[in-house]
Amino acid sequence: MSAFRRGRRTAIMLMGVATAATTLLALTGCSSGGSGSGDSGGDVTIEFAQWWEPELPDGEFRALMDEFEQANPGIKVDLVSGPYASTKEQLFAGAASGTMPDVVGLDGAWVNDFASKGVITDLGPLLKDAGFDESELAAQIKVDDKTYMIPVVNFVYPMFTNDALLSQAGVSAPPSTRTEFEDAAKKITALGGDVHGWVLPLSLEAPNGVQNDVMSWVWASGGTMLDGGKPDLTNDDVTSAVEYIGDLWNEGVIAPGSFTMKEQDKVEEFTNGRVGMMIDSLAHINLIRENNPDLKFSISAIPAEDGFTGERGIPYASWGIGVAENSQHKDAAAKLVSFLMSKDTNSKLSTMAKAFPGNTGSEPDFVNDDELFKTAFEIYKAGYPANEFTGLPVAEDLMRQLGEQLQSALDGQQSIPDALKKAQESWTAEF
Repeated sequence: MSAFRRGRRTAIMLMGVATAATTLLALTGCSSGGSGSGDSGGDVTIEFAQWWEPELPDGEFRALMDEFEQANPGIKVDLVSGPYASTKEQLFAGAASGTMPDVVGLDGAWVNDFASKGVITDLGPLLKDAGFDESELAAQIKVDDKTYMIPVVNFVYPMFTNDALLSQAGVSAPPSTRTEFEDAAKKITALGGDVHGWVLPLSLEAPNGVQNDVMSWVWASGGTMLDGGKPDLTNDDVTSAVEYIGDLWNEGVIAPGSFTMKEQDKVEEFTNGRVGMMIDSLAHINLIRENNPDLKFSISAIPAEDGFTGERGIPYASWGIGVAENSQHKDAAAKLVSFLMSKDTNSKLSTMAKAFPGNTGSEPDFVNDDELFKTAFEIYKAGYPANEFTGLPVAEDLMRQLGEQLQSALDGQQSIPDALKKAQESWTAEF
């Protein structure tokens, strides 16, 4: 990272923290993590900051908290809810000022920063004391072998295919291997006009395409970008996947504009029928249906290397949960975490969110009512959620650094092995 960019990022962060600190203190009444006994006749009140409630149907998340309170007399939950961006600002401000709410909604990209600062606590001992069986959890986000975040519900990123374009191109089924995908992408692009086989967003402003659209090819074949938790971008798994993408680029089957394209642009290209295939979140299924009711599309697992027979990793984003180190009511906070991760409650919450559960025994109702969600759930159960950026330091900037090198390679300024070597060096400096 350049000194200019590092300094600019620090300045922006400090400005954001100063502003958000004021907001958080106002929202929490200058609290440093819930109220103790006395205010409500001996009850303990724990604060739960998250962005989930505004994204769920009105009243449903509060009703879930009411269920928790009925099952745990003496514990009250004060929801501190806001949009994702403001919740992020508030939590970083709370981390800086030691006023984090007792329970916090977490994005995996924040975990390393919070854990390294010691502002969120190791959930392992808390859940053990609360009697929760960790074997029920689909995933745990760890730093230095301690669990700091548990994914509550997961939004996965399978492959979407335009049924009509595949049919017109003479492709009888969504591709399952890299060779099949390349063949389909060529045939779709050969249809002509402004139609292309695949869409690849590589904007450096919003660099999550590196995670969802590039590294997903590595995880789909059981590969990894890490070795012992450290960067390993030059291994055979990553090199093979990125060189494969480079070949697709050179063959001209990727929609133009990748270097400035963001996720929403990708969805628009697919929705308007200009690309045959994309890797995207299930969260966009209803959006695509609303914007183009006539578009017929399918959901499949991301293609794997030819001959691969193992479990396929599928990228995902989570609503994660953690407990603040400054909380004075960690036992009560652990009961709330256990409640949300219990089989029945997790089924209800994943149904509300149209997401997949973090409890391996849970099952959302909507997968039985919609064929696309049903298929996606089968893909999810057959593989495993994979997102190696979760829990890494400066995760978003790692994506941006790799994206810069990848753009340079696709632009013909360097080879892909050289791009990965340079990204490896810059990543290593961040660890």
